Amino acid sequence: MFLFGLSPGELAVYSYLLFCEDRSTYQCWPSFKTIGKAIGMSPNTVRKYVRMLEERGLITTESTSIITKDGQKRNGNLLFTIRPIQEAVEQFYQQQMEKISLDVQRKKASGTKARQERPA
Repeated sequence: MFLFGLSPGELAVYSYLLFCEDRSTYQCWPSFKTIGKAIGMSPNTVRKYVRMLEERGLITTESTSIITKDGQKRNGNLLFTIRPIQEAVEQFYQQQMEKISLDVQRKKASGTKARQERPA
């Protein structure tokens, strides 16, 4: 977990999701309000940290819907899936390799441009 460099807020949200998850499905569906109440954050702050955890590949989210008693379809809570840590680590390494490759390409391109701009 320390490889990801999670902020305290990300760590708190991730820990709460782990606390809530069904160990057989790796899923849970607490609301942003419920998570925030449990860890002392506003729902908007929780939402921000959820997005960050998704970007890091630690969780995935899916929209859900519910049918009210009067038959209307409404948005439900997000369905959170905690990804296996090994998959998240592999994704992290892949992202790091892509970033390094892009940096090398940029460096080569700027070196080529500098050589072209020099007077002969």
